[in-house]
Amino acid sequence: MLSVCMATYNGAEFVVRQLNSVLSQLSENDEVVVVDDGSKDRTVDLIRETYGNRVQVHVNPENLGVIKSFEKAISLAKGEVIFLCDQDDEWESDKVEKVLAAFRQSDASVVVHDASVVDGKGELIHKSWNSYNGNVISQGIIGNIIKNAFTGCMMAFKKEMVPFFTPFPKSIEMHDQWIALVAKLRKEKIVYIDEPLMKYYRHGGNVTGMKKRPVTAQIKGRLGTMSAIMNYKK
Repeated sequence: MLSVCMATYNGAEFVVRQLNSVLSQLSENDEVVVVDDGSKDRTVDLIRETYGNRVQVHVNPENLGVIKSFEKAISLAKGEVIFLCDQDDEWESDKVEKVLAAFRQSDASVVVHDASVVDGKGELIHKSWNSYNGNVISQGIIGNIIKNAFTGCMMAFKKEMVPFFTPFPKSIEMHDQWIALVAKLRKEKIVYIDEPLMKYYRHGGNVTGMKKRPVTAQIKGRLGTMSAIMNYKK
């Protein structure tokens, strides 16, 4: 059984496109767990009207933010392998197949892959997100604190990893970075697929990743992440 965990917020414009690309690759035994963070548009109604019970939708009673929303979705997931998923991208038709093959062939705990970068109209910006964003997957813990190389929507992990990285510490910057850091701390096997297995949409409506934060906020975030690492107990 597989689980796909998605956090949504005002994603009515994109979420059906994304869910269609996900569900076409899943069996009836697999699940999609959506946690909505108080959308003001028709995101929740649209998912329920389109997919019925095929997609689980849990609505936060108050806005909790993306980290806590993903934490909640992950906590509800029952699959042996858990995929993280953003609301506004589009999976390539062979993503699940190739990620599962990587797990089988390498006995990995975490599998990450690349993506093509497209604009809001789906026009190609760059063939590789990791190249475009300067991500170095192989870098160590310190390097990954300085610049996170892991993008959650391009990540899957075994369910057995979940107790090691949850609950997410309050001081971390992002859930994907924390999952990768914990895997590195524990010397778990991380496998990288050097292929674009999804279209990564970059547009003004993205919840994350569009605006560069002030230097003071960056420093504070990195110090918070370092604190979480120093206090982590394996």
